Amino acid sequence: MNALFYTAGGLALLTTVLAITRSNPVHALLYFVVSLLFMAVIFFTLGAPFGAGLEVIVYAGAIMVLFVFVTMMLALDRLALRRERDWIARPIWIAPIILVLLLAAELARPLLHGSRQAFHIVTPQAVGIRLFTGDLAAVELASMLLLAGLVAAFHLGRRQ
Repeated sequence: MNALFYTAGGLALLTTVLAITRSNPVHALLYFVVSLLFMAVIFFTLGAPFGAGLEVIVYAGAIMVLFVFVTMMLALDRLALRRERDWIARPIWIAPIILVLLLAAELARPLLHGSRQAFHIVTPQAVGIRLFTGDLAAVELASMLLLAGLVAAFHLGRRQ
């Protein structure tokens, strides 16, 4: 199970880097979907099958389909693709790479020192109760934000 965890983690990192560095938005979205699927495998290996299912259904399913539709509606032209390719080639990536390395060092520190944390299993019933009682406003705000993004993408992608 540890080998599967580390393999999925490495592949999730690789596909995320590929998603960030692609100049074609459709290719970037597809790499990001694969990254989210590897994250679901990581959740499953950590003993959270419900979290893995939510990752696949909500993120890799619903939200990424919305992103793909928005990308298709915007219909980026060659000038926009060239501009993004030029942006990716700049040395602006130095600061984010340093921040990622710092984050990786912070995440690796507990593994190197052998600290163990007690995990607690969350049931689907507990997630539902939490979402529809205490976090109901946040769920509704998130749905309104997604709807506003869809309407904005529709208006931006419309031909005059």
